[in-house]
Amino acid sequence: MPSLKEIKNRISSVNSTRKITSAMKMVASSKLHHAQMMIGNMLPYETMLEHIIKTFIASDAELQSVYSMERPVKNVALVVFSSNSSLCGGFNANVLKLMQQAIDGYKQLGKENIIIYPIGRKVAEKAQKLGYKTAGNFYELADKPDVQKCIAIARELGQMFLKGEIDKVELIYHHFKSAGSQILTRKTLIPIDLTTELKRDHERDLETTIVTKEAQEYLKMKGTTTHEEDINVKPLNDNYIVEPDMDTILKTLVPKMIHLMLYTALLDSIASEHAARMVAMQTATDNADELLRVLNLQYNKSRQQAITNELLDLVGGSVNN
Repeated sequence: MPSLKEIKNRISSVNSTRKITSAMKMVASSKLHHAQMMIGNMLPYETMLEHIIKTFIASDAELQSVYSMERPVKNVALVVFSSNSSLCGGFNANVLKLMQQAIDGYKQLGKENIIIYPIGRKVAEKAQKLGYKTAGNFYELADKPDVQKCIAIARELGQMFLKGEIDKVELIYHHFKSAGSQILTRKTLIPIDLTTELKRDHERDLETTIVTKEAQEYLKMKGTTTHEEDINVKPLNDNYIVEPDMDTILKTLVPKMIHLMLYTALLDSIASEHAARMVAMQTATDNADELLRVLNLQYNKSRQQAITNELLDLVGGSVNN
């Protein structure tokens, strides 16, 4: 049985750890609130532009964009989003696992034909360990999202696709749905996947950072109601009037849509990271509270036992005298 001093030192150590996890939880909550504001400000524009472009291309069977033409995949690029640091639960492990599955699916192409764009230190280290070619260092984007750098990456990918250097670009990231729900997502960036417009998840909870059972039930009910409403919604009129001409519109707006899709994935990943870290630190704090309760109980029992033993020694000594 540990001594009183050992138990006291353990209580002090757990208390110190609890202060750290509680502080990290508050910091993550603050960063999550900022990330939610960024998504909320940008999302309506990106969502509407993607909807318009995809329905515009899908409305005319003869209408084709160079970015929507599928071809045999001989070279592929994977844009994978992770974090630079740890202590965010299974956030990075899940992303790396999905990246490994994607790589296994393209294993027949050979390592030299798979290029990885690592957004975050964790995925860069994993790609280097596996021996795959990376396109550069993008660590700073995982901490400070920069739309201009996202545009540069999207433009580089677009040019490589047009030149035939790559045949497909995929995004692997966490889709932020709410503070308690981050959905691991793998989707095609180039060529444009028109089928995603039919199953795109527009439902998000960008207001709250509280993770409760009631909040999750609300999201489930909200999702069910929205799905039922979507079934009854009548399709929009797809007869577009275009000025100056279709080719000019597609050459201008399709690259912009790709830029915004990449930037949205980055904001999704950052918000998901902060939400995952907030939940992980809240869980650690709760575990520390429970451990402190057990240690305090053990300390009190040991102290009471020591006092009882001393009293017995005093009583025994007086009787002998």
